[in-house]
Amino acid sequence: MRSRRGGFTLIEVLISLFIMALMAAMSWQGVDMVMRTRDTAQHRLDDLLRMQSVLAQWEIDLRSIDLNAPVPNLSFDGAHLRLIRHQPDGIQVVVWSVQKGELLRWSAPPTTQANTLQEHWFRSQQLRGNEPGTLHALSGIASWQLQYFYGISNAWSNAQSTGEAEGTDGAASGTRPALPDGVRLILLLSPTSGRSGSITRDIRLIHP
Repeated sequence: MRSRRGGFTLIEVLISLFIMALMAAMSWQGVDMVMRTRDTAQHRLDDLLRMQSVLAQWEIDLRSIDLNAPVPNLSFDGAHLRLIRHQPDGIQVVVWSVQKGELLRWSAPPTTQANTLQEHWFRSQQLRGNEPGTLHALSGIASWQLQYFYGISNAWSNAQSTGEAEGTDGAASGTRPALPDGVRLILLLSPTSGRSGSITRDIRLIHP
């Protein structure tokens, strides 16, 4: 009797190749899903780290306000928060604002000259968002709100009323409203940015 030769038939080979291709496709889908998940997690982590960095800079600016500046050391007009902060090599004007969905920070060079500081102060009232020294801090910002806390009233109030009361001639008159005991920042996030809700940060100001 003739014995059967070992090996696979063509059909068996084709079936094996089909199964291997199917397993490879399933494995690739799993790898692709893992890669997408990793990229999403990394993007969220980078976004969180940047947000923390920006809020840390916000806190540093507020805690560095110069109390003896010849111009108003803190004012808010509804669109721009202007402050004077002290640096090791002088004092400088810093402006925070929200324009076209971005939180911006502009800073002038530090100076020790009062007239130069006043020039920077008046220049800060004409910012368009593309000047040298402008940092595009955060994107995806729908709007923002600022509130001041005064211990004498033990309540938060709209910061814009202080800025309006001060006016644009505060630098010339030398008058300024009392520095608040705290500043509250509220950033409303745009849903189109992939984020939602709001960010609130309270900073206590320590001053005499």
